[in-house]
Amino acid sequence: MSAGSGNRVALYLQDKHPLRDEIEYVKYAEGRGFEAVWHAESRLVRDAVVPLAAFGATTKRIKLGTGVINNWTRNVGLLAATFVTLDDLAPGRVICGLGAWWEPLASKVGVDRRKPLTAMREVVTVLRRLLDMETVTYEGEFVKVHDIEIDIVHGDRSPRHVPIYIGATGFRMMELAGEIADGVLLNYCVPPEYNDPAMEHLGAGAKRAGRSLEEIDRPQLVVCSVDYDHQRAIENSKELLTQYLAQQPHIAKASGVKQEVVEKIQGILGWPATSDQVHQAMKFVPEGLVERITASGTPEECRAKVREYVAKGCTCPILYPLGDDVKLMIDTFAEGF
Repeated sequence: MSAGSGNRVALYLQDKHPLRDEIEYVKYAEGRGFEAVWHAESRLVRDAVVPLAAFGATTKRIKLGTGVINNWTRNVGLLAATFVTLDDLAPGRVICGLGAWWEPLASKVGVDRRKPLTAMREVVTVLRRLLDMETVTYEGEFVKVHDIEIDIVHGDRSPRHVPIYIGATGFRMMELAGEIADGVLLNYCVPPEYNDPAMEHLGAGAKRAGRSLEEIDRPQLVVCSVDYDHQRAIENSKELLTQYLAQQPHIAKASGVKQEVVEKIQGILGWPATSDQVHQAMKFVPEGLVERITASGTPEECRAKVREYVAKGCTCPILYPLGDDVKLMIDTFAEGF
């Protein structure tokens, strides 16, 4: 039995594993029926486009999504050219996932994240038209382009079927995703019940566009640490949670973690955090919190937790393997959940 025989499931990668190992994991996941691989850009560690190109060149079927890249640091024309190029490499398999980025990283590289909803709307609007191979002039507050198109002289000039997903954590961005995107990429490090208001806001946005909630794909990132040793699985997730709770306030807020816990962790971690600082602060992350906002534990415990997210509206769990054995996680979910 494979994942394709019943449940949709996808793989999420970021910077935990060497890139050449990631290529092998993606090939293995494809063989076990995983639907997609999504690659993130989070901290200033690893770009998402290069890994996706590597995956596209070494696989045949699995879909390739940016999960997510931000809408600030790449000009919309370059964004369109990038996704047309990926689609040339892996036709019909590419998904564009965009997010509004986060503080304090954005300001550290000189990006002023004002009016993130307006900026996202403008980028998605123009990007979609460019992917449709239109000639575009657009005078927005953030996006200003004049008579541009994807300038293909020799090759396919037909519209590219690259769906656009918005990575949303805040509920106003969730509504925008429901209104203008093909799908929403729901965030990780949140409890399953976070999805209840998320679905309400997605539905409200969809209604504004004359759509229903069911017309919007809703994959969700899920931290997933699978190990036959429950405690070892918990510890592997704690390392990631410690860093995210300290450095990404939008995730800390959505997770429901008490502010005093966040402040204790922030008091230890620098920027960027060292491995010693992360391990020193891990003791402030309660085991119960790990179990509440991640899928961490034995194979059956992890499958049970993922089912909770699906029951709350997630259409395809996108699993971030934090356990020592990535293939064990892939095998755990290839058999269904």
